[in-house]
Amino acid sequence: MRAANLTLRFLLELCALAALAYGGWKVPGPVAVRILAAVALVAAAALVWGRWVAPRASHPLPDPERLIPEWAVFGGATAALIVTGHFVLAGLLAVLAAVNRWWLWVLKATTGGEPVENGGHD
Repeated sequence: MRAANLTLRFLLELCALAALAYGGWKVPGPVAVRILAAVALVAAAALVWGRWVAPRASHPLPDPERLIPEWAVFGGATAALIVTGHFVLAGLLAVLAAVNRWWLWVLKATTGGEPVENGGHD
């Protein structure tokens, strides 16, 4: 169950990056601005994720503080989908990300898959 949940987590992370890129691409303006927006949004999300959330993050945050950057990335991706008119996809991403995170908590695993030292249920 843990492996399936971590696989889903990885797929959701990729979907979030794709949603942010799509949101950037849909910014009004010349193609150069749209490309810049798409790349900037993905780079910002990757920077946040790589610094605080990823299994090999440079400055990993413990649970529950880790929720703040997670929600920033998934929330930004959800907002990008809403702004571009993809309401069903936005809802699906938000719900799946929340349920996935909850299941990780139930399984007493971090987003990197390792067991939570304090049992995960503070």
